[in-house]
Amino acid sequence: MNIVLLGAPGAGKGTQSEKLIEEFGFCHISTGDMLRAAVKAGTELGKKAKTYMDAGDLVPDDLIIGLVTERLSEPDTEAGFILDGFPRTSAQAVALDAELSKLDRPLDVALLIDVDPEVIVKRISSRRVCRQCGYVGTVEDKVCPKCGGEMYQRDDDNEATVRNRLDVYNTSTAPLIDYYRGCDLLVTIDGDRKPDVVYEEVKEALGL
Repeated sequence: MNIVLLGAPGAGKGTQSEKLIEEFGFCHISTGDMLRAAVKAGTELGKKAKTYMDAGDLVPDDLIIGLVTERLSEPDTEAGFILDGFPRTSAQAVALDAELSKLDRPLDVALLIDVDPEVIVKRISSRRVCRQCGYVGTVEDKVCPKCGGEMYQRDDDNEATVRNRLDVYNTSTAPLIDYYRGCDLLVTIDGDRKPDVVYEEVKEALGL
């Protein structure tokens, strides 16, 4: 099964994709993870992307499409994948359709995790990440509960940047909902509930 995961930043897409991957073995393709890895490695793509990411703006299409196309050509994606964080614009969706058509692996569903914007602002701005192991926690975690490492707030998780990211999402990404609805691929799930409750509905909606 080939899935595009939709929803605003902080809607819980990563949490749900992790659960699906653990239970069903889907290949997880997260542009956010790939971009952060490129930034950390100091690659040319990473340097270019960091400027946009720190401001909460979308990374340009040509950078993202190249990254995703390269990833989709790898053999571990052939058994099914979850695209998390891509596409984010209608232009990216059209480009994705073209690439998947070449690979003869069309999308099966576009899954939208829907959460109120104010809930998202509170959720993301209180998020903290471990510098050592990458554990994601909250402002309540003074040290990492997994490894005891230092917890910090990512540059793109402060409230002002989060609100800008939501504005960008509503302007550029929300039209994707109509795009995939028009393709008869859209499935909407209420994400403002406990993750396990959301996950059970996700599985039901996907027929898993």
